Amino acid sequence: MAQTLLKVSGLKVAYGGIQAVKGVDFEVREGELVSLIGSNGAGKTTTMKAITGTLPINSGDIEYMGRSIKGRGPWDLVKEGLAMVPEGRGVFTRMSITENLMMGAYIRNDKAVIAEDIEKIFTIFPRLRERKDQLAGTMSGGEQQMLAMGRALMSRPKLLLLDEPSMGLSPIMVDKVFEVVRDVYAQGVTILLVEQNASRALALADRGYVMESGLINMSGAGRDLLSDPKVRAAYLGE
Repeated sequence: MAQTLLKVSGLKVAYGGIQAVKGVDFEVREGELVSLIGSNGAGKTTTMKAITGTLPINSGDIEYMGRSIKGRGPWDLVKEGLAMVPEGRGVFTRMSITENLMMGAYIRNDKAVIAEDIEKIFTIFPRLRERKDQLAGTMSGGEQQMLAMGRALMSRPKLLLLDEPSMGLSPIMVDKVFEVVRDVYAQGVTILLVEQNASRALALADRGYVMESGLINMSGAGRDLLSDPKVRAAYLGE
């Protein structure tokens, strides 16, 4: 069995005075794609922010590559191969597409290889190449999502966290986003995917966790959860 890359134990997080995460346990093994699904307000994004150090945790622990990362900042974790594409994309609106991608590689100093990696991103997302000198703030939501994913990949992550990558996108762009997620996973990047589109997320996942009201109430193989009557009734409208 592959080694555990990320282990979350007894995680509790308060956000805006509310106990948003109430004691969560889950793990992501090396080489897996794990989906965390749940309705809006279940605590998924809060959990992701706690993992990446953008929200303090009340109790519990988060281990990455066998060591606790509790209290460490996101800039520090990127250096160790943990990168996140946040909900809402978070692109640098007053920078060009190319400058945004360069920011994704700020921890690196291998200029020639960085240039090669930018070319790879442009191959994955041809639309970014077409608009490489355009300011990110003038792009559509779908284009900004492509850029946010490309920027995260520029850090060459061991573990990529994706928070609601399909939110607010057109059906065509949703297809493109999931196609890229599948391709990145096929290249050997371990992925933790938070997504409200439960059917798409579970169809891709090796394993999944279902989060409700700050707790995980179901877990299993992605295909098993996808066919579970309770999951289908609650999240797939069946």
